[in-house]
Amino acid sequence: PVYRGEIQKRGLGMAVQVFNDEGKPVKGQKGELVCVKAFPATPIGFWNDPDGAKFHAAYFEQWPGVWTHGDWIELTDTNGIVVYGRSDATLNPGGVRIGTAEIYRQVEQLPEVVEALVVGQDWDNDVRVVLFVRLRDDMDLTDDLVARIKKQVRDNATPRHVPAKVVQVTDIPRTKSGKIVELAVREVVHGRPVKNKEALANPDALDQFADRPELGV
Repeated sequence: PVYRGEIQKRGLGMAVQVFNDEGKPVKGQKGELVCVKAFPATPIGFWNDPDGAKFHAAYFEQWPGVWTHGDWIELTDTNGIVVYGRSDATLNPGGVRIGTAEIYRQVEQLPEVVEALVVGQDWDNDVRVVLFVRLRDDMDLTDDLVARIKKQVRDNATPRHVPAKVVQVTDIPRTKSGKIVELAVREVVHGRPVKNKEALANPDALDQFADRPELGV
């Protein structure tokens, strides 16, 4: 059977599990997407990585011998999979771990929002959720729209998912393969240098996220 919002099942030939922070397999809980055995399409390495150091650091450093894919997922009671976003981009307001996809699913249902990007900003000895939105042409981010965005998230997720700040941008940075780059934006928001800008299709878009006055209060 197919359940709304779930990947139907794990792929054939893939020993996929979900690990908690202690490296134990869990079900019905959010955790790291791992593969505990070699799989048919396992890469053998990265280009220009002759000793395999970058490859192993990317996928095998957290739990030796276990492929850690970098996604935050849940294996449901029906053996389906729900993907919550990249695990290295998860948010942690008040010590509660939240996947970015949980927020995108709600925000991008609003007709005014073309796309969004969310990061955690270090603030007052905690982390607050900051949502950047790209709106349809000739639209401005009004107080009414901010209120509706927050209500959409609160009503369909939890109060902890509600962004503390909603900020309008006209472009969202992506890799050349089309993935939005939450980690790069998080670095810019915190005034830190961004590594590997050459991998971005539109690196100039990062300028919109730097020194935003809205994020100083």
